[in-house]
Amino acid sequence: MDDLDKSVEEKFGKKPKFFENNQNNNIKNIIGVFSGKGGVGKSMVTTLLAVELQKKGYSVGILDADITGPSIPKSFGLEPNVSGNDTDMFPPVSKTGIKIMSINLLMDDETQPVLWRGPMLGSVLRQFYSNTLWGELDYLLIDMPPGTGDVSMTVFQSMPLTGVIIVSTPQDLVKMIVAKAINMCRQMNVEILGLVENMSYMECDKCGNYIYPFGETKLNDIALTYEINPLGRLPIVPNNSKLIDNGKAEDIDSSIIDEVIDNLLN
Repeated sequence: MDDLDKSVEEKFGKKPKFFENNQNNNIKNIIGVFSGKGGVGKSMVTTLLAVELQKKGYSVGILDADITGPSIPKSFGLEPNVSGNDTDMFPPVSKTGIKIMSINLLMDDETQPVLWRGPMLGSVLRQFYSNTLWGELDYLLIDMPPGTGDVSMTVFQSMPLTGVIIVSTPQDLVKMIVAKAINMCRQMNVEILGLVENMSYMECDKCGNYIYPFGETKLNDIALTYEINPLGRLPIVPNNSKLIDNGKAEDIDSSIIDEVIDNLLN
């Protein structure tokens, strides 16, 4: 037993069991979108994946596992409106049919902080997965919190993940953080589906040349070093950020993530 396994058992008392599968749900693929730190645009990548997969005809849901910093509902313009019955919660549905569950959909005031410790966060995640009526989904995307703490451990230990996509940016510092995320996945036997480099470049609206505000790409270098699949690079698109801020995620140009999806599915 390695040190990580010991820490998991000490934290939970024993290795956590998988969350129960709701017999009314049929989820074909559960993919975590993960980073070793905040500020790399993980929620943007989750949103782009969800919107583009939905456009391609797949049924998609998003579980917002970033309990203390949820942003997905605002991106899709959703207000708190979760209903349910004695056993299940019904996830709100975006205008194009993406099912979404997030702590902010259960709170009257989205600006109130969630001041919960690990066990309570784990309990909420279990309810979001097991007690939500997701129905038939081709993809359930888990928007993970940043870092390698309690919530990430709970998701990795307790959800039947197909695998995770790791999100990075071109900065040298992020390269070290990505290594932590990769090593966490491998120690916890979670499959890494590949690496996405976000904020890799932007296109000048006057001359069309590429600009690299965070330096040259590190995608292939990291992928080669750690023997993982380079899924693709994503540009900075200021208009997409404006649409997200205005709750119009489904109006963004999600075709920029086509290369990532093609590499992911093939």
